[in-house]
Amino acid sequence: MFRIFSWRWSQLAVLGVGAALVASCTLLDSRPPEEIVRDRAQQRWDALLKGDIQGGYAFLSPGSRAVMTLDGYRTTIRPGFWKAAKVGDVKCGSAESCEVQAEIEYVVRGSRVKTPLGETWIRQQGNWWYVLK
Repeated sequence: MFRIFSWRWSQLAVLGVGAALVASCTLLDSRPPEEIVRDRAQQRWDALLKGDIQGGYAFLSPGSRAVMTLDGYRTTIRPGFWKAAKVGDVKCGSAESCEVQAEIEYVVRGSRVKTPLGETWIRQQGNWWYVLK
Protein backbone atom coordinates (compact mmCIF):
# COMPACT_ATOMS: atom_id res chain seq x y z
CA MET A 1 0.00 0.00 0.00
CA PHE A 2 2.83 2.41 0.76
CA ARG A 3 4.23 1.92 -2.72
CA ILE A 4 0.89 2.75 -4.34
CA PHE A 5 0.53 5.80 -2.11
CA SER A 6 4.09 6.93 -2.94
CA TRP A 7 3.55 6.33 -6.64
CA ARG A 8 0.39 8.46 -6.69
CA TRP A 9 2.11 11.26 -4.80
CA SER A 10 5.01 11.03 -7.27
CA GLN A 11 2.59 11.42 -10.16
CA LEU A 12 0.93 14.41 -8.51
CA ALA A 13 4.31 16.00 -7.82
CA VAL A 14 5.37 15.58 -11.45
CA LEU A 15 2.08 17.06 -12.68
CA GLY A 16 2.45 19.96 -10.24
CA VAL A 17 5.98 20.70 -11.38
CA GLY A 18 4.89 20.50 -15.02
CA ALA A 19 2.00 22.91 -14.43
CA ALA A 20 4.32 25.30 -12.57
CA LEU A 21 6.79 25.25 -15.47
CA VAL A 22 4.06 26.01 -18.01
CA ALA A 23 2.71 28.83 -15.83
CA SER A 24 6.18 30.30 -15.30
CA CYS A 25 6.86 30.25 -19.04
CA THR A 26 3.63 32.17 -19.62
CA LEU A 27 4.51 34.67 -16.92
CA LEU A 28 7.91 35.20 -18.53
CA ASP A 29 6.42 35.73 -22.00
CA SER A 30 7.19 39.37 -22.75
CA ARG A 31 5.17 39.53 -25.96
CA PRO A 32 2.16 41.85 -26.09
CA PRO A 33 -1.08 40.23 -24.90
CA GLU A 34 -2.52 40.44 -28.42
CA GLU A 35 0.23 38.16 -29.77
CA ILE A 36 -0.11 35.64 -26.95
CA VAL A 37 -3.90 35.50 -27.31
CA ARG A 38 -3.70 35.24 -31.12
CA ASP A 39 -1.33 32.26 -30.80
CA ARG A 40 -3.44 30.52 -28.15
CA ALA A 41 -6.68 31.11 -30.05
CA GLN A 42 -5.15 29.65 -33.24
CA GLN A 43 -3.76 26.68 -31.27
CA ARG A 44 -7.24 26.03 -29.91
CA TRP A 45 -8.77 26.11 -33.38
CA ASP A 46 -5.98 23.93 -34.78
CA ALA A 47 -6.75 21.32 -32.12
CA LEU A 48 -10.47 21.39 -32.91
CA LEU A 49 -9.81 21.13 -36.65
CA LYS A 50 -7.76 17.98 -35.98
CA GLY A 51 -10.62 16.54 -33.92
CA ASP A 52 -8.62 16.93 -30.69
CA ILE A 53 -11.54 17.81 -28.44
CA GLN A 54 -9.54 17.35 -25.25
CA GLY A 55 -6.87 19.68 -26.65
CA GLY A 56 -9.50 22.31 -27.44
CA TYR A 57 -11.06 21.86 -24.00
CA ALA A 58 -7.69 22.60 -22.36
CA PHE A 59 -7.95 26.21 -23.59
CA LEU A 60 -11.24 26.85 -21.77
CA SER A 61 -11.08 29.26 -18.85
CA PRO A 62 -11.09 27.77 -15.35
CA GLY A 63 -14.64 29.09 -14.90
CA SER A 64 -15.79 27.51 -18.16
CA ARG A 65 -14.27 24.17 -17.15
CA ALA A 66 -15.98 24.46 -13.76
CA VAL A 67 -19.41 24.47 -15.40
CA MET A 68 -18.66 22.28 -18.45
CA THR A 69 -17.03 18.89 -18.11
CA LEU A 70 -14.95 17.41 -20.90
CA ASP A 71 -17.74 14.94 -21.64
CA GLY A 72 -20.26 17.78 -21.79
CA TYR A 73 -17.97 19.80 -24.04
CA ARG A 74 -17.51 16.77 -26.29
CA THR A 75 -21.28 16.72 -26.94
CA THR A 76 -21.18 20.32 -28.21
CA ILE A 77 -18.39 19.68 -30.74
CA ARG A 78 -18.94 18.12 -34.14
CA PRO A 79 -15.54 16.80 -35.28
CA GLY A 80 -15.04 17.37 -38.98
CA PHE A 81 -17.65 20.15 -39.23
CA TRP A 82 -15.10 22.95 -39.47
CA LYS A 83 -12.82 22.86 -42.48
CA ALA A 84 -10.54 25.81 -41.64
CA ALA A 85 -10.12 28.55 -39.06
CA LYS A 86 -7.95 31.63 -39.16
CA VAL A 87 -7.58 33.92 -36.18
CA GLY A 88 -7.38 37.54 -37.25
CA ASP A 89 -7.75 40.70 -35.25
CA VAL A 90 -7.22 40.67 -31.48
CA LYS A 91 -8.09 43.69 -29.37
CA CYS A 92 -7.41 43.80 -25.67
CA GLY A 93 -9.65 46.30 -23.93
CA SER A 94 -7.84 45.75 -20.67
CA ALA A 95 -4.90 43.82 -19.25
CA GLU A 96 -7.31 40.98 -18.38
CA SER A 97 -9.63 40.68 -21.40
CA CYS A 98 -9.30 40.41 -25.18
CA GLU A 99 -11.75 40.09 -28.04
CA VAL A 100 -10.69 37.82 -30.89
CA GLN A 101 -12.06 37.83 -34.42
CA ALA A 102 -11.69 34.62 -36.39
CA GLU A 103 -12.90 33.42 -39.76
CA ILE A 104 -14.33 29.92 -39.73
CA GLU A 105 -14.95 27.77 -42.80
CA TYR A 106 -17.44 24.92 -42.98
CA VAL A 107 -19.57 23.18 -45.60
CA VAL A 108 -23.32 23.70 -45.90
CA ARG A 109 -25.28 21.80 -48.57
CA GLY A 110 -22.12 21.15 -50.54
CA SER A 111 -20.92 24.77 -50.48
CA ARG A 112 -17.97 26.01 -48.50
CA VAL A 113 -18.98 28.94 -46.29
CA LYS A 114 -16.79 31.45 -44.45
CA THR A 115 -18.21 33.26 -41.46
CA PRO A 116 -16.75 35.64 -38.87
CA LEU A 117 -16.75 34.53 -35.27
CA GLY A 118 -16.03 36.57 -32.15
CA GLU A 119 -14.45 35.09 -29.04
CA THR A 120 -13.66 36.44 -25.60
CA TRP A 121 -10.37 35.52 -23.92
CA ILE A 122 -9.50 36.40 -20.34
CA ARG A 123 -6.33 36.35 -18.32
CA GLN A 124 -6.48 34.25 -15.15
CA GLN A 125 -3.90 32.42 -13.12
CA GLY A 126 -1.11 33.82 -15.29
CA ASN A 127 -2.47 32.60 -18.63
CA TRP A 128 -5.00 33.47 -21.32
CA TRP A 129 -8.17 31.36 -21.60
CA TYR A 130 -11.15 31.10 -23.95
CA VAL A 131 -14.49 31.95 -22.32
CA LEU A 132 -17.18 29.49 -23.34
CA LYS A 133 -20.51 31.23 -23.96
